[in-house]
Amino acid sequence: MSTWRAVAVVVALALPPASVPHAQQRTTPPSSRAATLTALDYAEIERLSNRYVWAIDACTNAGYDFADLFTEDGEFGLSEEFGAPATRARTKGREALASVAGGDSKGGCRDPKTMLGYGISHFVVNLVITPAPGGATGKSYLLAIGVGGDPTRIERQGGYEDVYVKTAAGWRFKSRTHVFPNMAGSVQFGGGRRGQAGSPQSNPSQPGR
Repeated sequence: MSTWRAVAVVVALALPPASVPHAQQRTTPPSSRAATLTALDYAEIERLSNRYVWAIDACTNAGYDFADLFTEDGEFGLSEEFGAPATRARTKGREALASVAGGDSKGGCRDPKTMLGYGISHFVVNLVITPAPGGATGKSYLLAIGVGGDPTRIERQGGYEDVYVKTAAGWRFKSRTHVFPNMAGSVQFGGGRRGQAGSPQSNPSQPGR
């Protein structure tokens, strides 16, 4: 090996591997980092949750206003504890989601008295929004007013756990899970409502709200 070639090899070995950190940065999946939310993002997600309440209580636009708050593959479901995936009443697809809000799939709404949540108004409170990879997550409490046919009676019906994503149409639910730990004792959906005259029949396995 010539003297000049030997010097070149020594210099090359002595140089710091400047390209390595750059390569490591490029291979880090962008989706693994939590999104940065702006004040507008927070406001729009809160508005999404508020629109949910009006859509599900009033069956607006035959239930499709409710369905359109979800992504095309968005899902609604029921869980018995926070942090656990939905295992009951899992609903996906625009037509199925519209039915959750009372739509009859014919451009109208079913008789409210046949709905499991008949007579109640939803109040989603204490919403906490957290940036997450690909969007954001949320957690809130759910209060229901008018349970058991009494317009003055309030019941906490667990809460919601959400996954939000930002679409071309704005923020949407990737999933909203109704977390209902105390359903068995619920006045509206469980044993706590038995014996009350005039209460609508319900199936506790599918509260639908």
